[in-house]
Amino acid sequence: MAGLDLTGAPRSILFLCGMNAVRSPMAEQLARRMLPPATFVASAGVHRGERDPFVDAVLAEEGLTLGERQPRSMDDLEDDYFDLIVTLAPEAHHAAIELTRSLAVDVEYWPMPDPTDVGGRREQIMASYRDVRERLKARISRRFLLPEVKNAAD
Repeated sequence: MAGLDLTGAPRSILFLCGMNAVRSPMAEQLARRMLPPATFVASAGVHRGERDPFVDAVLAEEGLTLGERQPRSMDDLEDDYFDLIVTLAPEAHHAAIELTRSLAVDVEYWPMPDPTDVGGRREQIMASYRDVRERLKARISRRFLLPEVKNAAD
């Protein structure tokens, strides 16, 4: 199948959400760790948001970091061709469908809750961000890793 590597992952994946502040940068960093180095992974938002410190905190728990990376919009992407666009929010899904009308790009919708909707104490907020992180890890594993790769990672 064209565009796939031996793990079953496309050669290039864009994770897209509303503002590239929470869900898509989390997915990008998790996918970069979980998928082969030859898989190009990027993320963007329909709009450019502000960096979210809770994302930094939950990624740090996994030994990951965004480094100096700042949220970016679809307009900021250097290349707009991907084998797969994974949308994580309704607005992003609609934008991806519109963008790919005349392109041979697969679009998948992985609805993820928005942890910024959760209020309360810091630990309650962190729990909502951890929930999204774990959902993304599970979805990336189920979608892209072949059974023998999953077993080797355990």
